[in-house]
Amino acid sequence: MSKVVRSVKNVTKGYSAVEVKVRNATSNDPWGPVGSDMAEIAQITFNNSTDFYQVMDMLDKRLNDKGKNWRHVLKSLKVLDYCLHEGSELVVTWARKNIYIIKTLREFQYTDEDGRDVGQNGKWRSTTSTGSANRV
Repeated sequence: MSKVVRSVKNVTKGYSAVEVKVRNATSNDPWGPVGSDMAEIAQITFNNSTDFYQVMDMLDKRLNDKGKNWRHVLKSLKVLDYCLHEGSELVVTWARKNIYIIKTLREFQYTDEDGRDVGQNGKWRSTTSTGSANRV
């Protein structure tokens, strides 16, 4: 059902193919993002400035999600970290200029319906992504 809802949103909100790719990789589905999707997104960052900014703007939106959309945050950090290593040098520049977004996620908290602190994963991932942005 969530794929149908996502497809309808993609059409009604007029998302581009690039934005849809990022949305699918960072969805609330309990799996992924898969390596092939991350590789494709990283490759897209080399295409042109429009595609690059569509990737980064969608990751930015997902990184700023809260609460029940915690998977958006966690998966976006994972995609961003992958792109820092495999994507355009512009990803590194973007991450350094927007490091505050990643650093604020060190405080990310969310407890799921089973009482698990899923925010811990986001805190750890934001720490590794911050390190990647500074090292690369």
